[in-house]
Amino acid sequence: MAQVGIDGETLVVNVEGLDKLWALKSRLAIPLANVRGATQDPGIVNDAKGVRGPGTNVPGVIVAGTFRADGERVFWDVRDPAKALVIELSDERYTRLVIEVDDPRATVELIERAKRSA
Repeated sequence: MAQVGIDGETLVVNVEGLDKLWALKSRLAIPLANVRGATQDPGIVNDAKGVRGPGTNVPGVIVAGTFRADGERVFWDVRDPAKALVIELSDERYTRLVIEVDDPRATVELIERAKRSA
């Protein structure tokens, strides 16, 4: 699971617990100017992930780490599809972040509110 916060003009994603090990990443910092938007999407875990590297993919258990498909690089950290959040990015290393958060709806609102204020 991940915690999402806003620090000034930056979206901060902190990967928690053992997910740091599975994803091989503990923190992502993205300028809000490069965040296109966020949506709750439990069905995304059924999409093809692409080539893993580095990361973990145990279907039905966890998807964590960096995956490449169709020229895009996507960061994943999801165990519970019901809590999946997709953050679309531009001009960043990743095209999107697919992460599990405690409250996807509140996190979408947090990100959208921060983007409007930026």
